[in-house]
Formats: sequence, structure tokens, C-alpha cells
Amino acid sequence: FIAIWYREVLSNSLAHHLGRLIAQYLDLFYEMKTFTGAAVAVVAVAAASITLAPATIAFAPTSHVAAPRTVAFSTVDDKTEVREYFNNEGFNRWNKIYSESDEVNNVQLDIRNGHDQTIQKILNWIEADGNIKGKTVCDCGCGVGSLAIPLAKMGAKVSASDISDSMATEAAARAKAMGIKNAKFYTSDLESVTGKYNTVTCVDVAIHYPTDKMAEMVGHLCSLAEDRVLISFAPKTWYYELLKKIGELFPGPSKTTRAYLHDESVVREALKKAGFEVSREEMTGTSFYFSRLLEAKRV
Repeated sequence: FIAIWYREVLSNSLAHHLGRLIAQYLDLFYEMKTFTGAAVAVVAVAAASITLAPATIAFAPTSHVAAPRTVAFSTVDDKTEVREYFNNEGFNRWNKIYSESDEVNNVQLDIRNGHDQTIQKILNWIEADGNIKGKTVCDCGCGVGSLAIPLAKMGAKVSASDISDSMATEAAARAKAMGIKNAKFYTSDLESVTGKYNTVTCVDVAIHYPTDKMAEMVGHLCSLAEDRVLISFAPKTWYYELLKKIGELFPGPSKTTRAYLHDESVVREALKKAGFEVSREEMTGTSFYFSRLLEAKRV
């Protein structure tokens, strides 16, 4: 069926590319023990930002005060699911992806490369601005410190958190091993983070947020930022929606987290409502990683 469909329907260049990706998914099916989780949450978590046209993204963090906004999750409780996943099986998988470990398959390596590209784009922006030293940064959903640690090395005062204690602990251990003292890591869900920071960043986290809660999440990030917010997400387009659904046709033996794509217009409107204006944007797309990056500054 797939062969016939590919021959008869996929004739133009875009369709051809889609067919090639489907073939890659099928070829790599046996490599992924949890295809839906690590390929869709890879095409989703990692896909945490995708679009057909090129674009750009950005984030921002910093200090104390400000009452936390409550961002309620769905009745299925995505928050608990995400916390448990990244404290157990998910931690082992993503800790390898976000490292230099050779114990990764082709899909995971592709995701690593895509994520690294997004991180580097943010660092390039900040370096170009040349004013991060001594400024406060709040990195929400810091993972193993992929962004927080480089920012600390650049002289920023970093406060980084993650809903997973395993992730936050690993990030702290990596920072300590590098002799970094101007970054603190702690366990917290995003909506419980408080304070005021020059810059607030949130990279590849929105993939875990239900669509109807995305605007609230963006609003909360903005309430923490004095100057700017940098956020990445998996853009919702027919193309990425299709890839996501294809991945869902191949459920793995172990359950992972749900993956959500988001309308860019919703994110932009939430930023505008909070008093921010998009100043820079980027788009990172590899075979299995798609991320839309936006930097918004307070106006």
C-alpha cells in the first residue's frame, strides 16, 4: 500500500521529501524501542518547533518576586506524565541524546544535531548582543543544562529549573564538573517558577503543553521577564501534523508523553498580549527535529 501510494501520489518535490521521511521512519522502526515516544516525541518533542518556511526563535530568564500564575494541565494530567517519564526511562534516553554519548541511534543523533542547532542560534544572538554578562537569566525546562551552562560560561547569572529532578540534578552535576558557580539548578514545574529576570528562556518544552494551555504558558514566561523571552516550539502545519500521525501508527512497547504542536499565531498573540514584540526568529528542521524559535522583547 505504501509503495503504491508513494508511486501514484508522491510526485512533486515536497511530497517526495515526505515519502523519503516515511521510508526513514519505517527503516528506523526497529531501532526505536519506543517509536511513538522517541520518534514522535522526537518528531514532536524534538519536533518541538517546525514549519515549512524558514524562521527564527529566542528565549529569556532572571531573579525573584512575582506571584506564580497557575497554568492548569489537562484532566489526563500531562504534568504528572512528563515528570514521571523524565525521571525514569525518559531521563536515560534524553541524557544520552543531550551528551556526546555514542549510544544513540540515527534518529536520536539527528535530534541531538537539531537541538544543538537551536541552542547555538540562541547563543549566537546573545553573543552578538554582547551584553549578557552579569544579567539574570531564567531557563525554564533546562533539561541537562544544554543552554543554561553555556549562558553561565558567558557570564550570566543563571537560575535554571526542570520538572524532572533527575534532569535538574544532572545539569547541576555537569555545571559543577566545569567549575561553574554562577548557575543554580532546581526542580520545579514551569508554572511554579517565580521571580524577575532580564531574560527568560524555554527551549523545546512547549511540546508537552496541551494546545489550549499554550497561551497561558507563554503569558507566565513573559511575567518573569523584564527584557526578553526566548521560546521554541513545534509549529503546527499540515506537514508536521502528518508526520506526527504517521509516527503514531507505530506505537512502541513503552508509553511516553503526548506531543503537542502549536499554531505560531497563538504564540505570537500571547507574546503581544503580554507586552512583547518578536524581534528575531529562526527555524530549525532536520529529518526528525523541527523547532520554531522566537525572541520577543518587552515594548
